[in-house]
Amino acid sequence: MSRPDGPAGPAPAGWSAPGGSSAPGSPAVSRAAGVDGPVGVDGPAGVDGPAGVDGPVGVDAVRLVVALGRALQSAGVPAGPDRVAEAVRAVSALDPLDRDQVYWAGRLTLCSGRDDLSRYDAVFAALFAGDVPRLRPRRPGTVRGVPVALAGTDHTEGEDGDETGDEQAVLRAAASTVETLRHKDVTTLSTAEKAALRRALAALALPGEPRRSRRWRPTPHPGAIDPRRTVRALLRSGGEPVRIRHRRHAVRPRRVVLLVDVSGSMSGYADVLLRFAHAAARRRGAHTEVFTLGTRLTRVTRELATPDPDSAMAAVSAAVPDWSGGTRLGLLLRRFLDEWGQRGAARGAVVVVLSDGWERDDPALLGAQMRRLSLLAHRVVWCNPRKARPGFAPLAGGLAAALPYVDDFVSGHSLAALQRLAEVVAGAARGGREVAVGA
Repeated sequence: MSRPDGPAGPAPAGWSAPGGSSAPGSPAVSRAAGVDGPVGVDGPAGVDGPAGVDGPVGVDAVRLVVALGRALQSAGVPAGPDRVAEAVRAVSALDPLDRDQVYWAGRLTLCSGRDDLSRYDAVFAALFAGDVPRLRPRRPGTVRGVPVALAGTDHTEGEDGDETGDEQAVLRAAASTVETLRHKDVTTLSTAEKAALRRALAALALPGEPRRSRRWRPTPHPGAIDPRRTVRALLRSGGEPVRIRHRRHAVRPRRVVLLVDVSGSMSGYADVLLRFAHAAARRRGAHTEVFTLGTRLTRVTRELATPDPDSAMAAVSAAVPDWSGGTRLGLLLRRFLDEWGQRGAARGAVVVVLSDGWERDDPALLGAQMRRLSLLAHRVVWCNPRKARPGFAPLAGGLAAALPYVDDFVSGHSLAALQRLAEVVAGAARGGREVAVGA
């Protein structure tokens, strides 16, 4: 029922990951279930669980799952009472203290389609990161067992008698949590937030900017006449007039090359940037090459082909011998161009350099190699995680020497910044070269 990389969403307060333990009925577990003290699995007064449900004493499976169902309904997932009842039975039959089992029990019973999965992951992560709903005594005419408010929020009713204030409170809490995580610097995240960030990074895509291919493909829309298909249609019809066939050039994404700085000055961002590269390298339909830069140049495309992110990171760690060392950007960029770039890896590609620009060697060498790269690549994007810091200025010698040959200069300190980087690489947005103080 569980998978090795765990569910989407951090564990609620007081819960333990598989392999850990939390005593049933403890205050931490009770708070996670949305109650102030130990209660049984049959639920509080006025909330009856399904018949025949057993579970650990002190964990209210009814409150726990119904709170999740109510939050999903507020987020647009049709988790009705029948689905909530099935989810309660599933969780109570398993271990309500195991986050993995709760996640999969809820996902298999509360989600009805592919579109519900992303909303379920977001709501699960938001609620179990601390925005935990609690139950209040239900009013006559309401669905039995539905939580109506978040702890610490006021209870308001709409004109039609629905508890619209409660839905808005749940949505505000979930949206606030996700939005805060998106814009936080990755070096300031807590352990739970880092886990949520890693799951979000795994869903990112990094297709290159579309380009017109030399290959032709049929199209029903007017365009260039396809003589071969038109003549074949005439022959099949015995010479009778037929509809003229058309064709157009196919569109393919450009190759993407990621050069990730893993030196000591980038130690706080290297893991996140490599996980971002892992998500990019595994996308079908787009060819992505990944190299690490430090005191050596290491190609890690093969290591990042592993589906599991943690296994891929372990493989990269074993393959890269220069973690948290010095930086020789100019020398390594020259080696990349000599061994890979001029042979086709960089020709017509979107090349992304993810580095803060600190250079141990002569910055003039880096400037000369960046000039070579700009002549080969379709576009050169420089992603500097420190760009978003107040008072930033491109004073590092290597960065100052490289910027004249950079097409887009963007930050990469947060999830939102990496999402924007993906848009820039895909050609949907342009990062520009703004380097004003506080940019």
